[in-house]
Amino acid sequence: MTSTNIDIARTYFQAVQTGDMATLGELLDADIVWHQPGANQFSGEHKGQAAVFQMLGSMMETSQGTFAIDKVHTLMGNDDLVTATIHFTGRHGDTSMSMDGVDLLRVENGKITEMWLFSADPAAEDAFWG
Repeated sequence: MTSTNIDIARTYFQAVQTGDMATLGELLDADIVWHQPGANQFSGEHKGQAAVFQMLGSMMETSQGTFAIDKVHTLMGNDDLVTATIHFTGRHGDTSMSMDGVDLLRVENGKITEMWLFSADPAAEDAFWG
């Protein structure tokens, strides 16, 4: 199952990178639990696909459409968990963000049911998002 879960994660990141919301909707479980790190306006636990999409939409609005995962370095699996080492960026006005991160996905029955995100520089990410 691990290789299948890695394929699901790979498809998820491709959909994020290309803005393919239909594929994201197919991959995210309706009851997904999303753990957004930090102490900013987006931090905390977001429950359900609608709440996650609302958060992601607000992130795109805040970043003036520039927030992006520009690199997925490595995908690794262990049973129903997949981790990805990534690099992400964003800009709004004169403020920018560029850092590494780790995303941890729980994949069950072909759907992403839980997501934890980790940032290399939480203080800088908090400052960016406000």
